Amino acid sequence: MGESTARPGGNTAPGVEGGVWTRAFAAREEDAFADALSQDVVLEGPTLSRPVRGREEVALIMATASRVYESLVFTHEAHHGDRTYVEWEATALGGTALLGSTILVRDGEGRIVKAVVQHRPLPGLLAFSAEMGRLLVGQVDGDLFHRPVE
Repeated sequence: MGESTARPGGNTAPGVEGGVWTRAFAAREEDAFADALSQDVVLEGPTLSRPVRGREEVALIMATASRVYESLVFTHEAHHGDRTYVEWEATALGGTALLGSTILVRDGEGRIVKAVVQHRPLPGLLAFSAEMGRLLVGQVDGDLFHRPVE
């Protein structure tokens, strides 16, 4: 991944507008994510066994994920209609490098109605998913995240 391209004191590279999504990651709090989400938001991604629906659960998952990342920089951003596409670089779990992209779909009021968060490579994705399941045990369905074979 190389050196961070984030602006000093921020989590976005030059040319990335950021907005409520990147600020929520910087805040690492459920309320910051909830403020950006519609009531019936849907979260999808390969770290999940199925889509998650609803502001409260999605905000909880996203805030927890934001705390798993040791570093996170949003590197590129593009917009098309109601969609925002963001690429990012992160480290988590003791320095494991993760790359990803996020697709955000907004309603007419600017609230996020769908978020698709994609991680790579596969070993990091599986480790991240398992850690999320460990951190959220008892707070979300137990089969929502990857469970390593013991």
